[in-house]
Amino acid sequence: MRLVTMASIMALLAAPAAGADGQLERIVTRHVRSIVPPDGGGGVAVALRIEGRTLFFNYGWADRANKRPITTDTLFNLASLRKVFEATLLAQAVGDGELRLDDPVAKYVAELDRDGDIGRVTLGQLATHTSGLLLPQDHPPWPDWGYTLPEFIRTLNAWKADKAPGQQHLYTHAGYVLLQLALERRYGMPIDELIEQRLLRPLGMTSTTLPRQDDSGRGRMSGEHKRRAVQGYSEGGEPLGEPGSQESYYHWPGTGQMYSSARDMAVFLAANLGELPVERSLRAAMNLAHRDVWIIGPRSRQALAWEVLGADASTITEKYGGLHNASAYIGMMPRRKLGIVILGNRGKQYPNEVGRRILLELAASRRLRA
Repeated sequence: MRLVTMASIMALLAAPAAGADGQLERIVTRHVRSIVPPDGGGGVAVALRIEGRTLFFNYGWADRANKRPITTDTLFNLASLRKVFEATLLAQAVGDGELRLDDPVAKYVAELDRDGDIGRVTLGQLATHTSGLLLPQDHPPWPDWGYTLPEFIRTLNAWKADKAPGQQHLYTHAGYVLLQLALERRYGMPIDELIEQRLLRPLGMTSTTLPRQDDSGRGRMSGEHKRRAVQGYSEGGEPLGEPGSQESYYHWPGTGQMYSSARDMAVFLAANLGELPVERSLRAAMNLAHRDVWIIGPRSRQALAWEVLGADASTITEKYGGLHNASAYIGMMPRRKLGIVILGNRGKQYPNEVGRRILLELAASRRLRA
């Protein structure tokens, strides 16, 4: 697989002179200000992709107690932004003829009961949140217990669907945990290695990591990565966990959180906008993952992990991620080659709302061609 060279990445991500785009910085800052905590308990890193360039903006603290500011290379918990990586893996496997979206997940996870309701669930339904699978860990009130792998399998085999799989849209974290298992079983490789081999290494995303959990529930983040990781904060500004901590309801390797920087996520954004020279099957996979397959509402549709808003040149393809100590967003207007990444280390900051406003204002003010 052809790799994107670091020289080409740096050229594509180079920002113009500061004076050239002061208006862009003012627009971003005006909107982002609403999610930069005034008490210093957290901060925000932004990567803006516009007119073939990337600009970076940083606000607030990575670690308030140690007065460590947010930088472009600070590592943030991606929360559910991880799902777009797994959806891209699935899309690439489909494009290469190695999997099918209508394959039953039980074809790959042999412990599942093929005669039960879980036996009717397909890979495509998991990726588009249309399986109907919903566990207590998927929604409030959040429980204080989780699953080992055998417990998870037993729960899935006992699960009873209230509607046939494929008949409703229910956002589910458990569905993506199951999709992870299916991908690992198909390729005989842990999910972190699959993501590294098929996505991160080809894109040159050297700062993005998915530490594996061990028996203590902590991931094996490298010392260098841990030093760059944010301290997470609650909605009220209290420190939660430690920098680089791994927390999950699922207690086996690969079920924790991914971490990445604004610089790395800017590469992923540019690749999804078709502005990096990536290998053909990866380009096709990203395009397939963007394709909407389910109508959520009047102006909202579900693709593979991504959600698609609108139906014109200003259509936004996006993904939001939120945890009790992290908030993240990636959004783009593919036809206008415009996109943004917003990473935060405080819970319930809703950068998706901010990101949409920025994209819409920039599309209107810059008159970007579709």
